[in-house]
Amino acid sequence: MSEGSRHTRAQAGTPAPAGRSAVVVGGGLAGVTAALALADAGLRVTLLEGRPRLGGLAFSFRRGELTVDNGQHVYLRCCTAYRWFLDRIEGAALAPLQNRLDVPVVDVAKPEGRRLGRLRRDPLPVPLHLGRSLAAYPHLSLAERAAVGRAALALKALDPTDPALDSQDFGGWLTAHGQSARAVEALWDLVGVATLNAVAGDASLGLAAMVFKTGLLSDPGAADIGWAHVPLGELHDRLARKALDSAGVRTQVRSRVTSISSNGNGTWSVQVPGETLPADSVVLAVPQRETYDLLPPGALDAPERLLDIGTAPILNVHVVYDRKVLARPFFAALGTPVQWVFDRTDASGLGAGQYLALSQSAAQDDIDAPVADLRERYLPELERLIPGTRDAVVRDFFVTRERTATFAPTPGVGRLRPGARTKAPGLYLAGAWTATGWPATMESAVRSGVSAADAALSALGRPRPSRLFAFEEAA
Repeated sequence: MSEGSRHTRAQAGTPAPAGRSAVVVGGGLAGVTAALALADAGLRVTLLEGRPRLGGLAFSFRRGELTVDNGQHVYLRCCTAYRWFLDRIEGAALAPLQNRLDVPVVDVAKPEGRRLGRLRRDPLPVPLHLGRSLAAYPHLSLAERAAVGRAALALKALDPTDPALDSQDFGGWLTAHGQSARAVEALWDLVGVATLNAVAGDASLGLAAMVFKTGLLSDPGAADIGWAHVPLGELHDRLARKALDSAGVRTQVRSRVTSISSNGNGTWSVQVPGETLPADSVVLAVPQRETYDLLPPGALDAPERLLDIGTAPILNVHVVYDRKVLARPFFAALGTPVQWVFDRTDASGLGAGQYLALSQSAAQDDIDAPVADLRERYLPELERLIPGTRDAVVRDFFVTRERTATFAPTPGVGRLRPGARTKAPGLYLAGAWTATGWPATMESAVRSGVSAADAALSALGRPRPSRLFAFEEAA
């Protein structure tokens, strides 16, 4: 039996007594998670989302015959909370993990035929699981590979929760530990930019240490990569809605909350146009600026800190060719503006040709560039990277832009991120930007929803729903 089918409201606990209700504001991964967790514990839950769909910034839309994801999203085997979420909505089979980490890395600065390197693991204990791959990695010199090994061991000794690390930048730490500019480009930023949405010099050492320790230095399989083989909307909207319906959650899209106020007796009122919803608990699972606008006075000691949490953009470039040009499902690139390229042909429903998506993190320089300029910039780069594109016809070229895709993981951001609990009893915060210890990932979003639900249930004296926190044991 799947995890999701064990979580119906009837099986999760007794029906909620009168008045035990919750309103969750925001239908992204954090909000959906919180709503499911609260409903599974027996509360009557209403989920409010201003958009016409669920999924937050991990969604799909139609463009002609294509179903397009707004951006390429991946997760790792160490993302135990997001894996729980996939199980809970019965979507794990649609977003499988690699059997073993294997990342092709193409360096266009090298002659054709000698451009390909790989980052992959062996079935050995940490850190030996990456030893052979690093020793043979052709994009670094022998001395650079040895220096990377020493830095990795030093990184493993760091405590990501140490507040002192949050105030330092990762790039400075790498330089102090003997990492060349080439090593940063060809290894540390190859991973870090995709996970942190910032180059090493702009990233908190604490967050970087968390990413590399958890993903590469905790368990041999921790960094195995998973991604949706269907449109994200199939997971985060359709299957999520189905799970919410089965759990008894009342889901309202196109319902933008205008205010939240305490009734003074331990209950809350949530205002949407034409309706006031009462609740014992409210979870705000919206971006930090929207949270700031909705917070009642006194809910946080320094709410203005939320406005100091910066944002970082992600650009996705979408190219449809008239023929198959790429044999592998994805690769990373060096010596070019292109960062990561994914084959989205099958997932998009394309009937003929091939559809590639370029995922460009930390895209401050390109995020507002005209499409014509981006076409002129990226199509020649793809011809350098993928020989098969040189004779292919481009049938479509378009971009998707998320100007505030993630919070910026800058040094010092840790002290700005609030926890799930506020000073207002019954009001809780969720979102990838809250204090989860993770950068702005799908994993962070789900963890924040779990934390908010856990805090609410604890305050109400309700037990945790069965299996909700199983991912903590696996972490």
